[in-house]
This record gives sequence, C-alpha cells and structure tokens, in this order.
Amino acid sequence: MSHTVRLREALAAVPVYKPGKPAAVREGVTAYKISSNENPYPPLPSVLQVVADAAMQMNRYPDLAVTELTQALARRLGVPAEHIATGTGSVGVLGQLVAATCDPGDEVIYAWRSFEAYPIVVALAGADSVQVPLDGHARHDLAAMAAAITDRTRLILICSPNNPTGPVVHQDELDGFLDEVPPQVLVVLDEAYVEFVTDDRAPDTLATYASRPNVAILRTFSKAYGLAGLRVGYAVAHEPVAQALRKTAVPFGVSTIAQQAAIASLAAFDELQERVDALVAERERVVSGLRHQGWHAPQTQANFVWLPLRADTAAFAAAADKEGLVVRTFAGEGARCTIAETEANDRLLHVARKFVVARTF
Repeated sequence: MSHTVRLREALAAVPVYKPGKPAAVREGVTAYKISSNENPYPPLPSVLQVVADAAMQMNRYPDLAVTELTQALARRLGVPAEHIATGTGSVGVLGQLVAATCDPGDEVIYAWRSFEAYPIVVALAGADSVQVPLDGHARHDLAAMAAAITDRTRLILICSPNNPTGPVVHQDELDGFLDEVPPQVLVVLDEAYVEFVTDDRAPDTLATYASRPNVAILRTFSKAYGLAGLRVGYAVAHEPVAQALRKTAVPFGVSTIAQQAAIASLAAFDELQERVDALVAERERVVSGLRHQGWHAPQTQANFVWLPLRADTAAFAAAADKEGLVVRTFAGEGARCTIAETEANDRLLHVARKFVVARTF
C-alpha cells in the first residue's frame, strides 16, 4: 500500500533557487565561474589562522547569542548591540525577517527583477509577493512601489545595489518613498554589496535607519569580506524588530568558525578594502569597455555587471561558455557577470566584443 505524505500547499508556489553553474574544465583553458558574485581573492592569512583555531572547537556548540561578533559590529557601525541580529548569511536573516512580519496572505513588496531568493522566502511563509517592475534604467521604481502598498502589506524589500542589475537607490528618492510608507510596514534595505558602492548619491542607510523605527538594514560577510562559504549575515534594526529576528533565528545557526572569521575580517578590513578598491576599479574598466563596444549596461555599483540581452541571453551564455566563462543567465532578460580575476574580466570583454559584432542590438 502506498501513502502520499501531505505537504504544505504553499510549496507549489515556491520557485527553485538556481545557483551559479561551476565552470567546465577545458583542456588548455583556465575556466572562470563568474556566475555567483563571489570574491575572487583567497582568504586573508590572518582570517585563515583564526578559522583553523576555531575548528578545534567544532565539537562544541557555538555561542547562541553570537555575542563577540555582535559587539564588534556594534562598535564598527556605531549602533547599540541590541539593534543587531545575526543569521546564516543575509538570506538566512531575510527568512527570519519574513517569518517575523508575515502571516499567510500578507503581502511583501519588492522590485523585479531583483534577488531571486525573495519570492522563495515569501512563498515559504505563505505570504504573497507583489513584484514591481524595474524602470527603464534597471533601477527601482520607488513611486510604483509606494503605489503598490495596501492594507495587507507587511514588508518592503529594497535591494541596493540591486541584484542582478547593479544600480543603487538615491538618498532623496529613498527619503521621499519612506515618507509615504505607513509606520507599521517594515522597510528592509538589502545591502549585500554596499562595500562596493562609490556613488555619492547612495543613501546613508545607518542614518536613515536611526531616524525611522520601521527601517532595517540587511548586510552580509559573503561578498566584500569573502566569507561566502561560512554563511554569516546580519541585520541592523530597532530593538522590537531585532528581538523578533533573534526569536526566528535557527538556534546555533552561525558556527563558531563563521563568527570568528567575521570578527577577524572586521579587524582586517583595511586589507580587505584594498581588494574592494581593486574590484571597483576593474568594474569601472569593464563597464567602460562594454559601453565603448555599444552595450547599454546599467550603472552598476556592485561587484557584477548586467547585460540586458533579452532574447539573446542563451546565445551569449553559450558563446561565453565556449571561451571558458560561465555567466548567470535569466532567461529572456539578460546575463549577470561577476567582476573577477583580471584575466576573467578581459575574457568577458573579448566575448562581449565578438558577440556585439555578430549581432545588432
């Protein structure tokens, strides 16, 4: 006799997260995976040593309260320790945010296309996604997002820089938008790529959060800090929200190794800043090169570039793959390409030049 286990109906609405494909091994060609927005630099020696030391404690549970890292973040950011909540990467904290704010049938507003985990975590909570299209410059349409607010809206996500397109929201437009948001609706500023931002119009989100009780900040150690494999992120939010995030966290989710590596990375940020600066310089070189070739690439402020290929997306990915380059595709929309090693960036420009010559956009 066969029985079918009853699962939640909400699972039928949950899309599958698509990780970046690994680069295929090609004889005589160094393959590069530029599909996952990873930091191409290896861990700093000082961080590696801390990780090795922390591994000696892997038979013990980590600090449930993540006390030492929380205090280090509070000092670095100039915020109360009670305003910080940690989790397994920013996507883990995102899940905590949705769990803390949404009952089934509630609404979460976010731009689209944006971070592909958004519809997943919203659907898992039984809430409804309200996706507001980006504007013609691949930026958040904050006026349209404000117009989408209803009595069912519980959470608004603003991804800045936006993944996968790259632009940031600006302080003046963010302030105007927040003035229109009801005070009971939580607005989360998702800043996974904030360390790469050089646009002076980008918001001072710490000052914005400090003056608005319904604003929270979401950040990660996965990108600029190069700890993607250790899974540690955090939110900065006023105490009622931060307390709720601690309640919805997976107990002992952030390992001792991750906690200690994050603390060491904060201490070594001057070294990491040199790497960030180098990646930003490469980003500007790549964007300039693409535009010189005739591409209409948005003004990215992250560690990736967006190519609005639309119907040519799959063909471009195939052309890149032949050259040992794996990009992240969004069918019918475009390709996101991580700024990586100089050789990988040169190869991206080479593929893009050949492709644009072969096609008319």
